[in-house]
Amino acid sequence: MLLENQVCFEVHAAARALDGLYRRLLRDLGLTYPQYLAMMVLWEREPVTVKELGAALRLDSGTLSPLLKRLEAQGLVRRERSASDERSVLVRLTPGGAGLRARAEEIPARVAAATGLGLEELVGLRDTLRRLTASLDGAVRTAAAEDGDRAGTAR
Repeated sequence: MLLENQVCFEVHAAARALDGLYRRLLRDLGLTYPQYLAMMVLWEREPVTVKELGAALRLDSGTLSPLLKRLEAQGLVRRERSASDERSVLVRLTPGGAGLRARAEEIPARVAAATGLGLEELVGLRDTLRRLTASLDGAVRTAAAEDGDRAGTAR
């Protein structure tokens, strides 16, 4: 039970260190790290629905809505009802939001350099973290299903 032996702590510590680095790098862009991630999705493929954006970022609507509201207030995105499905809200880049991409393009290379890892190590780490996330998501789904089974048999 030593903290230094726990994988969860090392992942947490690395995430906090990355957050600190991104905070400094994104300051000039006027973005927070979650806003930067949302912009990355939009730079890659826009328009997207709010639901699609939330799924891509693993954020619920209670977290995503204020984030989008702030990006909209900054003039970087706009939200509009889908013409084909009024229940769906599309998020689009404004010209200012699209133009911000050029200023953000150096950030991934700066982060990669700051890690002290080579390209092969970074790709391996990314792939390992993807497998870890998928395994943990599976464990949560299994536990939720087992909880549901227990709740059903307790009735």
